[in-house]
Amino acid sequence: MPTAPETYFLPPTPHVPNSRLPALVYRSVLTAPLSATSTIASVEPNHWLKGGVFKAVRTHHFHSVTHECYAVFRGESSLLLGRGPGDDVEMERGERSGEGAEGWMTRRVVVSLREGDVIVLPAGLSHCSLDPADGYEYVGFYPEGSLKWDNNWCKADVTETAEKAKVAKSVAIPEFDPIYGREGPLVEIWRKADDLAG
Repeated sequence: MPTAPETYFLPPTPHVPNSRLPALVYRSVLTAPLSATSTIASVEPNHWLKGGVFKAVRTHHFHSVTHECYAVFRGESSLLLGRGPGDDVEMERGERSGEGAEGWMTRRVVVSLREGDVIVLPAGLSHCSLDPADGYEYVGFYPEGSLKWDNNWCKADVTETAEKAKVAKSVAIPEFDPIYGREGPLVEIWRKADDLAG
């Protein structure tokens, strides 16, 4: 029986589209002994294909043309979700000038991942590694048939960010969960979130 993933909704910021779909975190779902090879063998049958084996990426970024899955097979790291470096600067300025905090200014999520964990990031949602340890490494997977990922560094102006948000919103919800396949929770959770968002 599939274990329900943790869900994290991140609102848009001036520099990051984020998504109406939540980030999903699955805890301890990869089978030991863990390696890149065993991780690929677990996930690819579910129609999410390997894009590469990666170490920590400490730069804020998002992908507007595809969803992404990190399957951690070594070490641990915290991921900062939903913010860009420009958002941090604007938040500090707003607080110092007494302008109050908009919703996006108060929202950021830090998720701790360790070997065996999997996170799925919807298109448009920013992420970066904060404190990798113990040789942190993961396989990045992308839905079968999706476009090659693009890298956006969360520094664009509001107009360009809005255009990227339109692109991200147009990315189809996958028909398969990367861990549990067609009957997995991702499909239902994301379709329900999409319906609620209108």
